[in-house]
Amino acid sequence: MADYITQYTGVDADRVGLLGICGGGGYSLKAAQTDKRFIAVATLSMFDSGLVRRNGYMDSQISTIQERLKAASDARGQEAAGSEIIYAADAKLTDEQIAKLPFELYREGFMYYGKTHAHPNSTFRYTMSSLLDLMSFDAASNMDLINQPFLMIAGSKADSLYMTEKAYNLATNAKDKQLFLIDGATHIQTYWKPEYVNEAMSKLEQFFGKNLDS
Repeated sequence: MADYITQYTGVDADRVGLLGICGGGGYSLKAAQTDKRFIAVATLSMFDSGLVRRNGYMDSQISTIQERLKAASDARGQEAAGSEIIYAADAKLTDEQIAKLPFELYREGFMYYGKTHAHPNSTFRYTMSSLLDLMSFDAASNMDLINQPFLMIAGSKADSLYMTEKAYNLATNAKDKQLFLIDGATHIQTYWKPEYVNEAMSKLEQFFGKNLDS
């Protein structure tokens, strides 16, 4: 994105900010660690995709890491041999099944992405073989490389908050770092609930307005 946007007519390449939401927040952290074209960095409801694919949400699958890596390795071998591609997370859940999911993020996420705000071309599935890359990714490693102005926003009631707090605490060299909690918000509610969206936007406008101002 930095490569593209800095070549776009009218863009001031010296005033590029970076905002990542959910999984994009995790990837934004990794990008900002080394790419200093991003002069200010913010995340909203950051989700570390690699950490969750490796350890499970809230460390619920640590005991099965090697089994899942073996399944991913076998799937990669099957793909390389020209056989069928195996997908994970391909299930279509009923409302009753969604209600029984163990984590609030997943319950609200399945409703948000799968029903209330679903896109007809959207899917939850990903290739099983992609776990070989995902499970070795960690958004919060090398956080000491971030030296830009840094803002992390999350809901105070988000069960994903532990990922934001971990990354924030490791950003020991970030300039003017801020952790802003939206009181009462869950992870998914920060996407759509007007009062929470407005609160996040106000904070982001203030942050980027200050740090991207020439």
